[in-house]
Amino acid sequence: MNSLDQIRNIGISAHIDAGKTTLSERILYYTKKIHKMHEVHGGDSESGATMDYMELEREKGITITSAVITCFWKDYQINLIDTPGHVDFTIEVERSLRVLDGAVLVLCGVGGVQSQSITVDRQMRRYRIPRIIFINKLDRVGANPFRVVAAIQEKLGVTPVVLQYPIGLEAQFTGVIDLIEMTASYFEGEHGEDWIQRPIPAALQAEAQAARDKLLDQISLRSEAITAKLLNGEDVPSNLIRETLRAGTLAHEFIPVLMGSAFKNKGVHNLLDAIGLYLPSPAERELVTAIDGTTGIRVPVAPTPTPPVVGLGFKLTEDEYGPLTYTRLYSGTLKQGDRLYNSRTQRTVRVGRLVRLEADRRQELATIAAGEIVGLVGIECAAGDTLCTPGTNLFLEGMEVPEPVMTIAITPKSKADSDRLSKALQRFVKEDPTLRVSTDPESHKILLSGMGELHLEIYLERMKREYHAEAYIGKPAVAFRETITRSADFDYTFKRQTPGHGQFAHVIGRLEPCDQPFIFENRVTEGAIPPSWIPACEQGFRDGLKTGWLKGYPVIGLKVILEGGSFHPTESSDIVFRVAARQAFEDAFRQAHPILLEPMMKLEVETPSEFVGRIQNKLLARRALLLGSETRNQDTIIWAEVPLLEMFSYASELRSLSQGMATFSMEFAEYRPLPEALIDQVR
Repeated sequence: MNSLDQIRNIGISAHIDAGKTTLSERILYYTKKIHKMHEVHGGDSESGATMDYMELEREKGITITSAVITCFWKDYQINLIDTPGHVDFTIEVERSLRVLDGAVLVLCGVGGVQSQSITVDRQMRRYRIPRIIFINKLDRVGANPFRVVAAIQEKLGVTPVVLQYPIGLEAQFTGVIDLIEMTASYFEGEHGEDWIQRPIPAALQAEAQAARDKLLDQISLRSEAITAKLLNGEDVPSNLIRETLRAGTLAHEFIPVLMGSAFKNKGVHNLLDAIGLYLPSPAERELVTAIDGTTGIRVPVAPTPTPPVVGLGFKLTEDEYGPLTYTRLYSGTLKQGDRLYNSRTQRTVRVGRLVRLEADRRQELATIAAGEIVGLVGIECAAGDTLCTPGTNLFLEGMEVPEPVMTIAITPKSKADSDRLSKALQRFVKEDPTLRVSTDPESHKILLSGMGELHLEIYLERMKREYHAEAYIGKPAVAFRETITRSADFDYTFKRQTPGHGQFAHVIGRLEPCDQPFIFENRVTEGAIPPSWIPACEQGFRDGLKTGWLKGYPVIGLKVILEGGSFHPTESSDIVFRVAARQAFEDAFRQAHPILLEPMMKLEVETPSEFVGRIQNKLLARRALLLGSETRNQDTIIWAEVPLLEMFSYASELRSLSQGMATFSMEFAEYRPLPEALIDQVR
């Protein structure tokens, strides 16, 4: 085991097709983890990138599930997670970032800061993850790293500190200049494995010096030593620059920016050095805290090998060897055969095997210590469960799971298919928190809800391949929501005569619109309703949120204020008050002018400029709100907000409008009122 300060738990994230999986492949090759480089579009099970080990990933040329692998560079152990770029698989990014200490955000040298880049950056901010940026694809036509740096500052709202200067661009891109050492880096050999450092070309001396001066000016704001040397005209030593860069990066004051072309094997060695130099070890991250389930007090979890063991199971998979739990160990030392307490289930489980995760392979381990990301084999738990030493009852912060926005109906073709389908769905729902399964109360069809067409398509394909389950698939349906537009009072009495004791409960209050999904406010004066029954009232109102009374969709954006009521000493109970609250909710909801809300999506279309007019016209026909556009060389980026209801089959339409040359990405923005003229179209 490496010492804690030499471990780097990092993720590689980016917009779709920015080159993060290609970059991961180069990292594995140069760290001698693999002996042959594969490309993303390998096309069969014998080729394709190491981290894209699923057959579907290799066929489609995209990353679907995050993969973990451990490699070593110089003195550093790098636990690397390659995450998907497509917004439909955002939960893979979310749960990976939840357990990482640092990250590499990959940006395309042509596309720059794209929609999913902004989303990933927002996720990194939420978990306060220090990061570095790698501007990739500088060999492509139209590459402009200086424009990308300006976009980083403008769109991400951060301070980029550029550590390199490109030697040529597009077809002439041959290497990078290190602005700290003031040397030129070239990458020779069949696969760029020979990292050669030479003097800076004379033609670039002045530009490189200007870039270095800007670098020193930026970081001098947090270093009095650098400021003093600059004022005295002294040379600033490299180690002082690196120390200042590291401190500023860990403090989230700026983000180091590196450059290269992963596909052309250029700049990856420098990035590996930067991962060790500027990203934190587990001991340097902001201290993780957990809630003590016994006292409710938040306590720090120190990253030390001493007891207690505290870990987070952040991802589940299952294969022929049984269930595998991806686990980040935050504290303690764990051995094979040890017992762990699951704080959520309040059960103790035994660790049968410990494994180092190597994408789709596993390496047996006897023991692991705090700071590691490993796999626990044979443990039954759910994603987000805290696993700790028996006698310790701690809860680590969970993950933010987005709500699904699209639903399809599936019907098994036979009884055998029904059994296989049930097994498949049980496994998939356990693995993926954004995938939901329910049953339509009228048609009794199985409803599968997810983050988008591609998300659902992948799971349907996996059902066929892995479980041989055949099913009839209904048309996709949008996950609408219901809300209210004005306040409504309720004064509801539930009274029922039954043999023996009757049932009585009386609640008074009102519903109001609000900007949160749901708020419950208790304003009951002492004695009107016993305090022990207030939680039952709240649960009754929450029951009412599950199914609206306009079209039967869940309710959001609502505040319930419970102001009073009355009870009977023998005929009232918590169950009766829960029923009364739900009935009161239903009556008031109908009087509060309910409306339907539809999911709006942020849309980004990249197209050759000659197709812009026809694409915009078609978007307007789909009720899109055009937000703007930007021309980059011969391409144009169009930004719009468009209802998800109007976006089915858009991929095929866009291909026909642009001769197959345009691409688009889409992510959820917010819920907005559905026009009244369209309400009757909603089932």
